[in-house]
Amino acid sequence: MIHPKTRRTDTVEEHFGTVVADPYRWLEDDARSHPEVADWVRAQDNLARSYLAKLPGRDRFRRRLAELFDHVRLTAPEKHGNRYFFTRNPGLDDQAVLVMREGAGGLDRVLVDPNGWSEDGATALAEWAVSEDGRYLAFATQEGGSDWRTIRVLDVENGNFLPDEIAWARFTAIAWAHDGSGFFYSRFPEPPTENAFEAQVTDHSIYFHALGTAQAEDRLVHATPDGKLLIQAIVVTPDGRFAIIYSMSGSSGNALSIIDLHEPSWTPRPIIETYDYNWSVVGNLGTRFFLTTDEGAECGKIVTFDFAASMPHFIDLIEERKDGTLDNVALLGGRLLITYLVDAKSEIRRYRLDGAPDGTIELPGIGTAGGFCGRPDDDEAFFVFTGYNAPTTIYRYDVALRTLTVWAKPEIAVDLDRIVVEQRFYHSKDGTRIPMFVMRRADIRAPTSTILYGYGGFGVSIVPYYSPAVLAWIDAGGVYAVANLRGGGEYGKAWHDAGRLANKQNVFDDFIAAAEYLKSEGIASADGLAIEGESNGGLLVAAVVNQRPDLFAAALSGVGVLDMLRFDRFTNGQFWIEDYGDPGKEADFRNLLSYSPYHTIRTGTSYPAILVTTADTDDRVVPAHSFKYVAALQASDLGDRPRILRVDMRAGHGAGKPIRKVLDEIADLWAFAAYWTGLKVGAAQATASPAFDFDCSPFCNESGSAAFDSASMTMESAMTDETGREEWIKRRARQLWEREDLRPDREQACWDKAVQEFEAASSEDKHGPAHPDPTVGSASDITKLKRP
Repeated sequence: MIHPKTRRTDTVEEHFGTVVADPYRWLEDDARSHPEVADWVRAQDNLARSYLAKLPGRDRFRRRLAELFDHVRLTAPEKHGNRYFFTRNPGLDDQAVLVMREGAGGLDRVLVDPNGWSEDGATALAEWAVSEDGRYLAFATQEGGSDWRTIRVLDVENGNFLPDEIAWARFTAIAWAHDGSGFFYSRFPEPPTENAFEAQVTDHSIYFHALGTAQAEDRLVHATPDGKLLIQAIVVTPDGRFAIIYSMSGSSGNALSIIDLHEPSWTPRPIIETYDYNWSVVGNLGTRFFLTTDEGAECGKIVTFDFAASMPHFIDLIEERKDGTLDNVALLGGRLLITYLVDAKSEIRRYRLDGAPDGTIELPGIGTAGGFCGRPDDDEAFFVFTGYNAPTTIYRYDVALRTLTVWAKPEIAVDLDRIVVEQRFYHSKDGTRIPMFVMRRADIRAPTSTILYGYGGFGVSIVPYYSPAVLAWIDAGGVYAVANLRGGGEYGKAWHDAGRLANKQNVFDDFIAAAEYLKSEGIASADGLAIEGESNGGLLVAAVVNQRPDLFAAALSGVGVLDMLRFDRFTNGQFWIEDYGDPGKEADFRNLLSYSPYHTIRTGTSYPAILVTTADTDDRVVPAHSFKYVAALQASDLGDRPRILRVDMRAGHGAGKPIRKVLDEIADLWAFAAYWTGLKVGAAQATASPAFDFDCSPFCNESGSAAFDSASMTMESAMTDETGREEWIKRRARQLWEREDLRPDREQACWDKAVQEFEAASSEDKHGPAHPDPTVGSASDITKLKRP
């Protein structure tokens, strides 16, 4: 493959006595204002899309994805007065609409429909909140995937928009004053015009906007102190009396302040002033507050305190569980409903407000429960349940009667009884036990093409959820595995700490061990493992490819953080220092340099096929990370497999991406993974000869017949182990089947004939035929024979 030319400069810097080259720094410039960068991006994207469009099975994946996504998707309803508010996507609309229902059994009325806001569908509805009486709706719009928000207000009664408009909101909640006079929100100062896209964001502050006034008149409620890097968020308690302010320095913890809104001064009262632990207000009864914290409880506990006291005195109410991690708590109907993660799966327990156990909520299966909506004094509550083989369903729960009923469940285009979900455990390099979910079709039992997904960072728990995208891969005959790596929050604060800062290598070791396990257990085929991750997961994928390129056939790195020496220079990258470390400190610098994907590419080593995806308007992880990484890959001697860059336009980091772009991207990803892992998309899926049902097209010659490396696929080498035997038979069977025009009724006969040939040859002469088709002399020749 001939890649576009990339200008290389002699840019170098010295850090703590170490000289670091950065020859592609010019690609950090914004493509929208720098023509040379724009031309380079266009050339790379054109090459990638041309390649991906020709992959076998790409169109079939796109059609199947459309079928699997084509079902109604709702969010749990919020109740205000007798009105229920929720979002709904009927299936393939680019964006969900915001709906209001009058009464439990009333008709739905669409309040906000973003699908007509832009031709490309990339202008989306983001955060939204309804006033206490249900009269007003404040909602944020997201343009082209950016993290910046503009907030508008709708009069629900008459459907008219108010003239109020709030600009430069970012990382914001919207919290109404109970009297409906206005709302709280968070924003940054307006960035400099010449560098708005990549500029660092600082001085996050909370404001109150009074309806009918200009934004310039908004009241500053809480500002970030000078010299601090904080994200500020605010919520109002259900009784309307208090506003809770969370000040977050990163992923390790937060400070907490409370405002008594009955006091005219609205002065925040500090409750927690350090950032070492996580604190969250569950709710309140008068001045008695219920909070969760991991201070003194790695997996979380619930405490109370009285705001009326002169000094907060915390009393343990519900102690930490040693067999589960506290995930979410809701104060509903006079009960505490606590969701725990037990090996990354949800369990819900009820407690009285004095801390006494009060039973459980029996969930419909193994999966994830969350998104509780309701009020402390109302028995009606709603929540979402989802799982890898359980479509996202909205349940109504009556707290007093303890009854659980389906409020909304989608009809889907797949037989979930055919999907098998297993949770397995394996050991990482240092012996740590790691959980992993493995999903496949029930009839797939032999080693097959497998995608391994991981994240491992920022205390984020990767929990089971229903994914039409994943089902499209499984439906085609592949296996999909999800590893719950350290750095996440599945087992509490200690699990997170074990995968951040100087411990970041543990995350990579966990992922590498997962890959080795999938192969050793006969789940992934010998050269049939692809890895996938986005954002911090994109870093994960790129880092482990550099460390163990031999393990993988393909790698899918999306919107990744890939230059670990300069991530803090752009937008909100400074807030990641608590997870990654500070490149300006020597110890952190050396650790970051040891795994930074852009800096640790191993030229002269054979690499897997690599597809890097990003978006031109991603202002969270700027696309320069992907641009520079791909340029470095393409300049290195890494073998013949492709290393290409796909760039979405007006798509951002992921949130708000229109469905049409989502389906196109997944189809490209899956077709790329299928091709390089050998998954034959659309062929009849064999059960008697499952190892045969793979696409060997990367190993085929121009006429489509199989051609193999005589050095690696002799009968002698095939007889040394079971994997070699199966590979020889699989490839010979594929060749025979091609001669039968891939007729499904001849598949088994071709497999049987290949087995017979192997057994006959091995019994007569252990050296046997050198390979099924002696037309290729080296492994490097193989990959040049046929390319899409």
